[in-house]
Amino acid sequence: MAVLGFIGLGVMGREMASHLVAAGHTVQAFDLNPKSVEELRQKGAKAANNVTEAASGADVVITMLPDTPQVEDVIRQEGGILANPPAGGLFIDMSTIAPLATRRLSAELAAAGIAMLDAPVSGGPAGAKAAKLAIMVGGAPDAFMRAKPILEVMGTTIIHVGESGAGQTVKACNQLICAMNIQAVCEGIALGRAAGLDVEKLREVLLGGAASSWMLQNLGPLILAKDDRAGFRIDLQLKDLRLANELAFELGVPLPGTALATNLYLEARAHGEGSNGNQAMFRVYDRMTSQQQESAKGAKQ
Repeated sequence: MAVLGFIGLGVMGREMASHLVAAGHTVQAFDLNPKSVEELRQKGAKAANNVTEAASGADVVITMLPDTPQVEDVIRQEGGILANPPAGGLFIDMSTIAPLATRRLSAELAAAGIAMLDAPVSGGPAGAKAAKLAIMVGGAPDAFMRAKPILEVMGTTIIHVGESGAGQTVKACNQLICAMNIQAVCEGIALGRAAGLDVEKLREVLLGGAASSWMLQNLGPLILAKDDRAGFRIDLQLKDLRLANELAFELGVPLPGTALATNLYLEARAHGEGSNGNQAMFRVYDRMTSQQQESAKGAKQ
């Protein structure tokens, strides 16, 4: 069993850290929200008051944070990872951040004798709760082999995909595919509903054919019910799409489908829906359909 510093106890992080506690690891947990730290302490973790306490004496430090600036801060702040290296010399970032920033941070940490893995995840809150995440890992192979038993506590698909930054690049590909898949599901349901179909039966048929997907299976019922509750929020989906678009710009790769999905999510956020679940793209289609109906009504008059 290892001593693990775990920093970032949001919707995903607290479930992931809970599995590590349950597996018998000593987890030194820190989050800016004291309530989240206390909840994990009640499950058997050690409460840390700051990054320094979370990393102190740890074999491995794990972060699960919102974006690039937060990860950079944990590494570079006074008393952060660079100034207070984990005893085991291994840092695993499971956040979703920019690939280029990841490579820069990895080089900084390597100069201080710390190996860094970028290990973003896919599977959402449900996957985190069930310990069935897909984990895509970039970094040195020997560091990956050290980390793998820890990662296996949180996920079922753990694959080393290449050098530093490769995990984040795979995650960018994952997120643009997810966004366009959600768009396709919302669009198909919007067309079926406008045509007067029984949309429950529509989904049932689609699940049995080539249009079947994880999104149709898991988010389809919420879209049909017009349920916008947050699992993975629109604001986070937009952050991930921003990272994918930035990487595409750096590489000179056009992503027209990603651009359209990004614009639809921006429309949703402009209507105050940033904190809703990413399946709430259905409201964008509701608004467009309503506008079309009103337009047709006005033309008839």
